[in-house]
Parts: sequence; structure tokens; C-alpha cells
Amino acid sequence: QVRLVESGGGLVQAGGSLRLSCAASGSIFSNNVMGWYRQAPGKQRELVATITSGGTTNYADSAEGRFTISRDNPKNTIYLQMNSLKPEDTAVYYCNWRRRVAPVSSFWGQGTQVTVSS
Repeated sequence: QVRLVESGGGLVQAGGSLRLSCAASGSIFSNNVMGWYRQAPGKQRELVATITSGGTTNYADSAEGRFTISRDNPKNTIYLQMNSLKPEDTAVYYCNWRRRVAPVSSFWGQGTQVTVSS
């Protein structure tokens, strides 16, 4: 089992910034990928950004150039720096941890609300 605890959400005006954190604990396997997904009301959960344990990153088009994902491996923690926030970024942001080799397993955090006012 892997436990994920997110923090850093909140209310911000359009154009502002927020930094999300997600700390993983439990049965951490070193070869993993962690990431951020978001779900707005009435919409499906979507990818925001991921980062492997080796540091390879992947961004959704909507996040490219505005958001930066990073990780601190000794702390099993990832971060999402979000700049130039837009009202359409409003969503619940979920942290995900996934083991990259068999047996594949995936865990989710409880989510943190990000609200961007216009």
C-alpha cells in the first residue's frame, strides 16, 4: 500500500500561482511514476503532468509552459508549481503513484481543491 497526502490547494485570482505538494509513504518501490491529475465538475479526470523516478516529465498541452512538475526522491514527494493560472484550471487535483514494473499497482490521494477566480 502507498499513502499519498496532498497539500497546497486553495483560492487564487487569475494570473496567480499555487504550489501543490504530494508526499508518498508506505511500500514505495523505487521504479515508479508520480503525477497530478485533475477533475472539474461534470468532467472526466484528466492528466496534468507526470514525472518518473528518473526525472522524465510529461505534460498535458494545457499545462505545458505554465506548470512545472518536480520531485524529491529521498522525501518521496512531488511538487506542481502552477503559474499564470486561469479559471479553467479550477478543479480537484489528485496525486497518483504508479509502480512501473510488474506487478503494476496504482494509488490515489484524496485530492486538493484549486479554485481560480476571474
